[in-house]
Amino acid sequence: MRIYNLFPLLAGRLPHWTPHLERAAGLGFDWVFVNPIQPPGESGSLYSIADYFAINPALLAPHAAQSPEDQVRAMAAQAERLGLRLMVDLVVNHCAHDAPLVREHPEWFVRDGDGVAHPFCLEADGRKVVWGDLAQFDHHNSPDAEGLWRYCVAIVDYLIGLGFRGFRCDAAYQIPAPFWRRLIGEIKGRHPESLFVAETLGCSPEQTRETAAAGFDAIFNSAKWWDFQSPWLLEQYEATRRIAPSIGFPESHDTERLFTESDHNPQAMKQRYLFTALFSSGVMMPLGFEYGFRRRLHVVETRPEHWEEPAVDLTDFIRQVNQIKVDHAIFRQEGETRLLDHDNPAVLLLRKASERDGSRALIVLNKDPWHPQHFHAEDLSQHVQAPLIEVSPDLPPAQREPVPAPYSIDLGPGIARVFVTAPGG
Repeated sequence: MRIYNLFPLLAGRLPHWTPHLERAAGLGFDWVFVNPIQPPGESGSLYSIADYFAINPALLAPHAAQSPEDQVRAMAAQAERLGLRLMVDLVVNHCAHDAPLVREHPEWFVRDGDGVAHPFCLEADGRKVVWGDLAQFDHHNSPDAEGLWRYCVAIVDYLIGLGFRGFRCDAAYQIPAPFWRRLIGEIKGRHPESLFVAETLGCSPEQTRETAAAGFDAIFNSAKWWDFQSPWLLEQYEATRRIAPSIGFPESHDTERLFTESDHNPQAMKQRYLFTALFSSGVMMPLGFEYGFRRRLHVVETRPEHWEEPAVDLTDFIRQVNQIKVDHAIFRQEGETRLLDHDNPAVLLLRKASERDGSRALIVLNKDPWHPQHFHAEDLSQHVQAPLIEVSPDLPPAQREPVPAPYSIDLGPGIARVFVTAPGG
């Protein structure tokens, strides 16, 4: 899955989404992920849903002849014409604390004293963060668990009826695995083409494995935060890769913009996009990354007028990286992934091996996005026991010849070179 995150508050009203859909298709993405499109509660947060069976008025064309649902269906039809499938957030861990559901079905919610409990998380420093605008559904002990489950199935059916075929399941690990197993099985029984992706970031490895095994088609990984040397990412990846494929991302709507984080360094952005795209089978990128947007996406405050003048233009590079995934199946699969030793610690040498067809790949990446680094190998192909060809971005197909031995190169800041085993190798 090559996913473009079309953030609705930045994209604006549905009739204005066409240029973003066209750009996503032109960049080589095959999915478009849209954050929640339902009306929010009093906080205004996209993830504080007040009505699951309506459309956020901020996304609708005023005075349109079409119904709100038909406006969404028209957008979905346009995406389909462009070869894009649509994914949307499925938020069923909580709803807005002021949603009518809280009054209509108090038995569906976790109670805290005399009121409804609010979801929370614990930060790394032990600080407890409570989301006071949310009411937490009780998927564990509700006296009407069946009624709550049927309601969640109805939400998915409603979204499928609007044209969505994929679902990013928000805070999936906070909901019991049997709930997901049953819901996913029910929906796929009627809509086999539907896909479910679990949002599991921030939970324990055990929670990740248990959630992933509940029938999800993919999970998200933490490749964005890797320092290119610590063992934790490869350990996490190895623990889950046989359970469910994973999706990497260079930034998301929950993070700062990478252009800002990297002190406005386009080489750092290229470095991280290539790595997250080729490390695992899936990749996701939010609207504006391709232009070096600086302003962080915000689930309450972002508006269409926050669209920025491009600081950089990474569209051609992103298109080429996405094409590498299309052309070489090893970058669309999960497989054994290892760090390899060599002489320069400032350069990453990573090997991927397919367990399906025996193909292998090497990524040689300058970890330093500010300074060049030299890389040398007496025989690069010895790491894969087969001849290699280079398929790096900016390398014309006519120049994709067998890699010489010895192999030496001066890598520019953040630059990566990508190699795959030759056909039949």
